[in-house]
Amino acid sequence: MIRGLTKAGLGNIESDEQYITSAAQYGFGAVDLNPLSYVQTYGLEQAVYLLESNKVIIGSSDLPVEWRTSDEQFRNGLKTLTAMAEASAALGVDKCCTYILPSTDQPAASFMAAATKRLRLCADILDAFGIRLGLEFVGCHHLRTQWKNPFIWRVEDTLDWINTIHAPNVGLLVDSYHWHTNGLEMNELLKLRREQVVHVHINDAYDLPIEELKDGERLYPGEGVIDLRGFLKNLKTIGYNDVVAQEVLAPEAELDVETRFAKSKAGFDLVFEC
Repeated sequence: MIRGLTKAGLGNIESDEQYITSAAQYGFGAVDLNPLSYVQTYGLEQAVYLLESNKVIIGSSDLPVEWRTSDEQFRNGLKTLTAMAEASAALGVDKCCTYILPSTDQPAASFMAAATKRLRLCADILDAFGIRLGLEFVGCHHLRTQWKNPFIWRVEDTLDWINTIHAPNVGLLVDSYHWHTNGLEMNELLKLRREQVVHVHINDAYDLPIEELKDGERLYPGEGVIDLRGFLKNLKTIGYNDVVAQEVLAPEAELDVETRFAKSKAGFDLVFEC
C-alpha cells in the first residue's frame, strides 16, 4: 500500500508545490488534491513534472459538485466536474470521493431519491474518464442528530445505496475513524471485497466511548486507541494495495507545517507495515 496524505492536519500549506515536495521529503508517495486547480495553477507540463520528479501521485480528489442541496446548484457544478475529470485523466488520477452526512434537514426518502440520480450522473461522467467514485459513510454519533432526519452512517446501508445507484465505478471510501465510531471490529473489514473499496483514510481516536467522539477531534495515526495495524492488515488481506491517506480533522494547534509533516511520518512509521 502507498502512504498518502490529505491536507487535513497539515496546517497552512502555502502551495501544492510545497505539499508535494514535503510529502516526498517525509516518505509519502501520494497526496489528495484538486487536479483541476493544480493544473490551472502550474500548467499541465509543470504539474506532471512536480509529481514525477518527486515520485508522488495524486491519490484522490474531492467531488466538486454540490449534490446535497438544490437541482440548480447541482447542475451548476457539472461543468466543473467534467473539467476536473479531464484534468484528472491527464494526470493519471483514477479516484474521486465525497462524504455522506448521517442526517439531513430534508425528508430522507425524497433526499435519497434525488441524491441517487445525481450521484449516478456524476459516476457516469467520471466513468467516461476512467475514474471511480468513492462514497464515505460518516459514523460520528453527534452528526446523526445534527439535522432533522436520520440518513445513512452504516457500511451495510452505504453498500445497499451503492447497489441502488447502480453504477459499476462506485464504491466505498473507508475511513478508520468512521469504522471505529460505528463500533465495528477490524476483522469485519474482511467481509468487504477489494472491488468495493475505492479509497482509504486513516486517523486515530481519543480513548472515549464512541458515542462521545467528535468528527473534528481526531488524532494522528498511532496516537489513539484505534487498531490501525489491524485495519491495514485486513485491508491488505482483501487485496487492497492502493493509497492510504491520512485525514486528521482536528482543532488548530500551534504547530508549524514541518512539524505536522514529521508527526504524520512518525504516525505512519508506528502503524504502517505494508
